[in-house]
Amino acid sequence: MSEAEEATPVEADPHEPTRPIDKVVFGVAALVVLTVIALGALFPEDFEAASTAALNWVIDNFGWLFVIAGNVFLVLAVYIAVSRFGGIRLGNADEEPEFATLPWISMMFAAGMGIGLMFFGVAEPLTHYFDVPPPLELDPASPYFEEDRQRGALIYSYFHWVLHPWAIYAVAGLALAYSTFRKRRGNNLSEAFAPLTGGRRWGPAAGRAIDLLGIFATVFGTAASLGLGALQVAVGLDIVAGVPGSRQLELIVIGALTAAFVLSAFSGVHRGVKWLSTTNVVLAAMIMLFVFLAGPTLFLLDAWPATVGAYVSALPDLSSVTGAFVGEDWMATWTIFYWAWWLSWAPFVGTFIARISRGRSIRQFVVGVLLVPSTASTVWFVVMGGTAIWNQANTDADYGEAVARGEEYAMFALLESLPFYAVVSGVSMLLVANYFVTSADSASLVLGSLSSSGSLAPKKSLTVFWGATIGAVAAVLLLSGGLEGLKNATIIVALPFVFVMLLLCVSLMKELMADPGANPLRQHLRHKGFREAMRRLVGEEVEAHSERRHQWPQGRLRFGMRPKRRSDQDE
Repeated sequence: MSEAEEATPVEADPHEPTRPIDKVVFGVAALVVLTVIALGALFPEDFEAASTAALNWVIDNFGWLFVIAGNVFLVLAVYIAVSRFGGIRLGNADEEPEFATLPWISMMFAAGMGIGLMFFGVAEPLTHYFDVPPPLELDPASPYFEEDRQRGALIYSYFHWVLHPWAIYAVAGLALAYSTFRKRRGNNLSEAFAPLTGGRRWGPAAGRAIDLLGIFATVFGTAASLGLGALQVAVGLDIVAGVPGSRQLELIVIGALTAAFVLSAFSGVHRGVKWLSTTNVVLAAMIMLFVFLAGPTLFLLDAWPATVGAYVSALPDLSSVTGAFVGEDWMATWTIFYWAWWLSWAPFVGTFIARISRGRSIRQFVVGVLLVPSTASTVWFVVMGGTAIWNQANTDADYGEAVARGEEYAMFALLESLPFYAVVSGVSMLLVANYFVTSADSASLVLGSLSSSGSLAPKKSLTVFWGATIGAVAAVLLLSGGLEGLKNATIIVALPFVFVMLLLCVSLMKELMADPGANPLRQHLRHKGFREAMRRLVGEEVEAHSERRHQWPQGRLRFGMRPKRRSDQDE
């Protein structure tokens, strides 16, 4: 995914007091999630049937809502960035950014490189190449059909991974950063809804309900990502090490990686995990650079600007497609799943982005969140997916069988057609495993914060519980439906969170419109140096007044009121 699951964890302040657990939020959340785990483990077939029925109901009745909501978030993010609200600072008016621009961009780049891009970076462009997305409406009889479907495969991959997901994260992160650093509230998701719930009798109950929905979305969204990672690691073990693939192997992988996370959490080596996250970004960049050099380099250099430009020009049409006139099943499998996935990650990614953006202006924040990870994602897809498409169309390589077996096989099929297959595949498998551990670590910290009144330093036992719970949910979803089970659960859980996110937009705009920093005259005067001029004027007036007070007794002396002291001083 776009995934901040792989973002470098921001360490909690060791001096930050650990707040007590919110027993109501934690108790209800733990009870519901553990019940889902038990039902899925004891009755996997019934659980799969129930989840499929729920999914069909959601798609039939609310597929349009996901499409419209995704567009609302993108339009709102762009509007806020270019409007008078862009000059508002996330903190005090004169506060400097907590992180310099380069480290901030590096962490933002890290947030865009994750299990999702490793899993879908080759699989999605190849799938769209073999099975042309219905919304593209390409004509197989056209002499340009081959070029059009190659371009279309990358354009739709961009559509699912570039601006829309990061607009969702930008809105969530901006609301949390504004509430935390500008308004000095707590770090909880519900605190961002204070303009709508504050002072109301039902406010506390509504706040807890919001935090609960945030917990459910994060648990199941993270579990889906970790399930994808487990599938890919199991395939890597099968291909590289000869370990026969099976559902049992996938469960063993989840158990082993969850145990590794628990050990890291208990050891308190957050700096080690942070180092691992940085290493992950470097390894991903090295893999991408290797494929770029070993693959059709000149084609990739031509394809990147051509496909990015085509994506931008086609964005309005792509954004308006629903299941009304194209395959509803295709929309559910791809676009609606992705929008639901990004929404389920919004509490987690939003919290991460907010915590590293203190002191920045809203314009800097939104532009950075929208453009930096989006650019990284386009480069990743054009290198990995573009290489696979070019090889499929112009060489003897045939990835059709690998894609038909499962999306988790696609990346290894590409690497097999390139030099140093064993080494690069082993590094890729290690990279996905590392992403799993750092994902669980970061997500469990956010879940611990949500269930302990926004504490920036939740108890270790709480974070370990949530990390282990995420692993258990991923295992149950794989047992009850494999990859489709992971996708189904994500869409179902994301439905109520759509309404939470839309209300969050209302709450954010309500506060921004009342913020004194958004006053156009004030912004104009600040730009013209009015604040500094007033500071100097007031400072000079105070200094002059002080001097007059100091000179007043001397005037009295001059009229002889205290001649003796004056005479003594003169002498």
